[in-house]
Amino acid sequence: MPHHDRPAPESASTDTPKAPRDDVSGLSLLGGGSLPPVSGGPSAALLEAFPNRYPHRPYVVSITFPEFTSLCPVTGQPDFGTISVEYVPDALCVESKSFKLYMFAFRNHQSFMESITNTVLEDLVAVLAPAWCRVKGLFVPRGGTRIHVFAEEFKPLPPAKDAAVRAVVAAWRAEQDPHRP
Repeated sequence: MPHHDRPAPESASTDTPKAPRDDVSGLSLLGGGSLPPVSGGPSAALLEAFPNRYPHRPYVVSITFPEFTSLCPVTGQPDFGTISVEYVPDALCVESKSFKLYMFAFRNHQSFMESITNTVLEDLVAVLAPAWCRVKGLFVPRGGTRIHVFAEEFKPLPPAKDAAVRAVVAAWRAEQDPHRP
C-alpha cells in the first residue's frame, strides 16, 4: 500500500514522562526579534541568566565570541579579538543572546584589553556565581604586538564539590582542542 494510505502510527503512550522544560520566565531578550539598542556601555545588567537544571553535575560551558571589537582608550582606534568564556555553572547559566548583546556593548567602549578581559570575568561572576569561570581575550595584533589575556576564578566550595569541579576543569584543559565539535 502506498505510504500515504498507511494508517498513522499510534501516538506514544501518555504514561511516558516528558522531559522537564527549562525555566525561561526571567528572560526578556531571547525570541524578541532584534536586539535593543545598547547605551551606556558594557554592564552586568545586560546579562540574563536561567536556572541550571543540573547543578549536581559539574560540566563546562564554553562560549566564544569571535567578532569582538572595542576602542583603545588612548588613541580611540579599534581593537579586534576573540573573547572565549568557559565556566562550570552552579545555580545559573548565562543566556546566549544577552551575552551577545553584552559583547556588542564594548564596540564603542574605550578600555585596555587587560581591563576588558577582567571586567567580563567580574560581570559573569557577579551574575552567575559559577563554580569556575575563565575568560580569554585573544586580541588581534596591533603595532606588531599580540596580546592574550587570561583571567579565571574558582568559587569557594565544600571540599568534595571543589574536587569534582577542579577535575572537570582539568579534563577540559587536557582536551586537544576543546572548542572543536
